[in-house]
Amino acid sequence: MTLSYSHAHKEGSGTTEVVAVLIAITDHSARVLTVDQGKLLPNGPLMPLHRSLQAGVRQWVEEQTQQPLGYLEQLYTFVDTNRRNIEGHALVYVSYLGLVQESETVHQQSQALWRDWYDYFPWENHLDGAPEMIGTLIVPALLDWASQADDDATMQRRQQRIRLCWGAGAMPDDTATERYDDYGWAAEHTLLRYEMLYEAGLIPEAPDYQPSKLPANWSQLIGTPMYYDHRRVIATAISRLRAKIEYQPLIFGLMPEVFTLSQLQQSIEALSGVRLHKQNFRRLLDTQNLVKPTGESSSAQRGRPAKLYRFCHDIELQSLLMDSKLPKRK
Repeated sequence: MTLSYSHAHKEGSGTTEVVAVLIAITDHSARVLTVDQGKLLPNGPLMPLHRSLQAGVRQWVEEQTQQPLGYLEQLYTFVDTNRRNIEGHALVYVSYLGLVQESETVHQQSQALWRDWYDYFPWENHLDGAPEMIGTLIVPALLDWASQADDDATMQRRQQRIRLCWGAGAMPDDTATERYDDYGWAAEHTLLRYEMLYEAGLIPEAPDYQPSKLPANWSQLIGTPMYYDHRRVIATAISRLRAKIEYQPLIFGLMPEVFTLSQLQQSIEALSGVRLHKQNFRRLLDTQNLVKPTGESSSAQRGRPAKLYRFCHDIELQSLLMDSKLPKRK
């Protein structure tokens, strides 16, 4: 069976599927576990033998990837109107977010594949500043889409959404410099940005996608597409994680038992897609009492060995950065 980006449900009368977005931080890179050569997330139909939704998720993940599961939370439930079962009912996705340590078993015993999540969302990686493609390709294409609205009110609403999702500089009258910059960029709006690209027909998953009307290199720049609505599910997970690391200690589930402060900062940067101010970040950690030194140091090959830390699991942790925002580097 050949899959497409908008495909009918395989033979059967089921209407519910469970989908897992498993995230790991490896070598300071935010990665997502995929199957079918990176085109799908671990997934499967909810069966009568599953005593719960979470039991269904765990079974399909184990069968398809052999990846051990740790922290798991329900992410989002939505209807995929482009997929229907043999009775004509639309498919319901129940998605889950899992934070794991990348396992070698995945590569040795399954067809699963870990992928950098910026392969799917290159415009979300601002670690080296705003990607050039935002100002030169994406925003102009979105403004063109806005100008094609049926009436002025719709056009203005679209323009407002572009400004909200893509930050100052997304509109011509906002531009303080000649090129787009990061001013006003809200990292947690990943899902809003993806859905806007979908609505405008600028990604292959969209039913109105017409690559012949876009620049020749568009498909190489807009990120790796996925079957069904699975890239949207990842976008939902990224938005959830980026919002929650501001006030909950979810980073715990992605870090090894001991780590350096630089490793911790680089891991949070990988998730948020933006650089943090080093001194302010460490000052923030000190005031929250979230980490404690182990009394040991890393065996650095060059330079001074860095102190090793672990999280303070013996205190009541209500947040990673209580009443604070990540100290982003200007």
